[in-house]
Amino acid sequence: MTPNGAIIFVLLVVAGAMIARGSAAFSSLLTLCIAFGMIETRHRMTRALTWSAAVVAPLALFLSIVWIGVVGRSPAEIAAGASGTRTAAFLHVAAVCTRLFLIALAIQLVVHRFAQVTPLAFTRALRAPPALKKLLVLTLSWIDTILHAVDRSRTALITAGVIAPRLSLKNAGNGWILVQTVWLSVITIAIGRLRDKWPAENTLARLDEALEAPPQGLARRDAAWIAAAVAAIAMPQVI
Repeated sequence: MTPNGAIIFVLLVVAGAMIARGSAAFSSLLTLCIAFGMIETRHRMTRALTWSAAVVAPLALFLSIVWIGVVGRSPAEIAAGASGTRTAAFLHVAAVCTRLFLIALAIQLVVHRFAQVTPLAFTRALRAPPALKKLLVLTLSWIDTILHAVDRSRTALITAGVIAPRLSLKNAGNGWILVQTVWLSVITIAIGRLRDKWPAENTLARLDEALEAPPQGLARRDAAWIAAAVAAIAMPQVI
């Protein structure tokens, strides 16, 4: 599978999840994602499912408290002025969380599929304008920077006794200090790179040279997965 085919596949799954209505549509997309994971990622499938569920879990808990526990009606029933039921509220929460789960799962599956490919190689293969490729590479370069900033800030605050290394009430009260510290660290690094590091290393010009390569065309496997995604979206609408 090529990066271009993977991007198209993810966009189709995201579009399908957004327009899906009913259990049949969600089941069709979920089956597609599981099939993609089993064929393309194999042993990484479990990690993708676990990560996606972890992303959705806090939202599911919050929406359940608000819509099922407090409101007790779905938005459609509120708009219609009906009395409503908690069952309808549950179905609304389930639909929202399932959409997010499918989107997160599709993205994670593609990430694991190209885990052995560097971000530069992945971006070079995309069929996109050079300016967009350069912006994507520079954006991806911030991921490690942010992770290092979080790690350094957390270590410094734990050493100073501001926050605790484990779950604690102190973290609830002083967690905002960690957020501020990380934010200031990222801003400082960003200013240093934009003002000093990138101009001194002539990064933008070197990126132009690194990204000069003919983009990859779609392979047969890309066409197969794209067709499967279109079918998974269309079949529940027709049946």
